[in-house]
Amino acid sequence: MILPRFTLVPVMDHEIHVTEWGDPSHPALVMWHGLARTGRDFDELASALSDRYFVLCPDTIGRGLSSWASDPEAEYSVEFYAGIAADLLDHYGIQRTAWLGTSLGGMIGMRLASGPHAERLTCLILNDIGPEVPSEAIQRITTYVGDPPVFKWLSEAETWLRAIYRPFGPAGDGFWSRMARNSVRRRGDGRLTLHYDPEIIVQFTASRDELTSWDRYDRISTPCHLFRGRDSDILPTDIAHRMLDRGPAPALTEFDCGHAPNLSTPYDIAMVRRVLADLA
Repeated sequence: MILPRFTLVPVMDHEIHVTEWGDPSHPALVMWHGLARTGRDFDELASALSDRYFVLCPDTIGRGLSSWASDPEAEYSVEFYAGIAADLLDHYGIQRTAWLGTSLGGMIGMRLASGPHAERLTCLILNDIGPEVPSEAIQRITTYVGDPPVFKWLSEAETWLRAIYRPFGPAGDGFWSRMARNSVRRRGDGRLTLHYDPEIIVQFTASRDELTSWDRYDRISTPCHLFRGRDSDILPTDIAHRMLDRGPAPALTEFDCGHAPNLSTPYDIAMVRRVLADLA
């Protein structure tokens, strides 16, 4: 059984928690999580792919075990996250890497692939995200992310997470129990709350222009593949179909879920493995 390693990397005045999988001599693969999640969401996928890849799953600043922003409006932005990502690659001595990004992680990948670091990405897998995010979906997200709940018991937290993230689609009990363990922290009163800075939603106001980036998308030439949940409100059908004929013109794979495919089941893992091989 392949086990992860955990490290804290100092970059851009932050301490970034990274879950590492596999042999550093293998080709690199960065997997970056969604808005209020952590790198531990990828455990099943990362463990499976670590037979061929050196897999890095960071926690974005303000999430999990990474440090929080001292200037949220400036630091909780895709531009700042992309700077952290580039510095992480430098820290590991990685010149080129494959990139799989779920939601926010895909936005970071698109930012890298459309700018001066584009040559560092060998391929780009976008998991249920595009260069435009509908305002209705943003409103849904902010209703629960900006006001994190409080729990007395870890079992309560798991029940809540299973309900809120039901659109992730079918996943094993191990996925949900690990999500609960890695998604909570103790408050000063001893109760549990979610393990992220509520200020992360400032991205939707202070950096609102980052939520529509077709001009950047059109500049991407990195080999690309698009994953989509058929019931996703973050990546509705019309935006997904517009993506197929522009920019990197990715192929599309759809999953029977909402936002966003959890990529943890044997079927999901086999699909990701095939896509990575096709994009190589």
